[in-house]
Amino acid sequence: MEQDRDISLTFMKGLAVLRVFDEDRAALTLAEIARQTGLDPATARRLVLTLVRLGYVHKQGRTFSLTPRVLVLAAGFLRGQGFGTRVQPVLNRAAAGLGLGVSLALLDEDRALLVAQSTLADSAVTFGFTIGSRLPLLHTAMGRMLLAHAPQAQRQRLIAEAPLTPLTPETETDRARIAAEIASTAAQGYAVARGGFEAGVTGIAVPVGPPDDVRAVLGVSDFHARFEAEGAVLATVSTLRRAAAELAHTPPFAGASPGNGDVT
Repeated sequence: MEQDRDISLTFMKGLAVLRVFDEDRAALTLAEIARQTGLDPATARRLVLTLVRLGYVHKQGRTFSLTPRVLVLAAGFLRGQGFGTRVQPVLNRAAAGLGLGVSLALLDEDRALLVAQSTLADSAVTFGFTIGSRLPLLHTAMGRMLLAHAPQAQRQRLIAEAPLTPLTPETETDRARIAAEIASTAAQGYAVARGGFEAGVTGIAVPVGPPDDVRAVLGVSDFHARFEAEGAVLATVSTLRRAAAELAHTPPFAGASPGNGDVT
């Protein structure tokens, strides 16, 4: 961890403990938490028990898991930026036009972080992702769209270093070919990723903001068949672009970018 007298290393370690829990690691033992965070067992134990005392972590037997109180941390960002009143209606209108769930993502280290989703009950299945889900950059349309408009040095580093575990038979694992596809994505102004993240599923994404100041991306996904008809992809892109244009002139995107394109 970075050494800086203005930084609380203990606080950083506590946040590292919170971040280790995800959809694949919902319940962990102290030994697993120490291993995943790289902390020594004694430090991990003190931090976890502190989080239990504060109500952010629940202890059951030998395992620990997050409590709903962690949502309070996200609520300050989402409510403070007006996501419920300004962003949500735009996503819902786009979802109504498409009949698909629409998601909004920001760049978070080497992942695309979902920060908002449409809430229409009659839109198609969203494949189980929720606000706070972190999707791989190289496998997904939203991830590639974020990379396409990232600063050059950051884009090159992430293409070279971001996780590239094969997830389906269709996953592209050649980083040079992925780099070429991302360059093409930047040129055409939208991303299409077929089957690399979930078998049989196509993702489509567009940027929010002008090419030199992309602050987020909008995306949808559905089974391949949905987008096989002539013009289906471009029709979807057109609807997403209208929503993106509306968001680009709406706080929080019209002023200072939330996270300045990277929420870390």
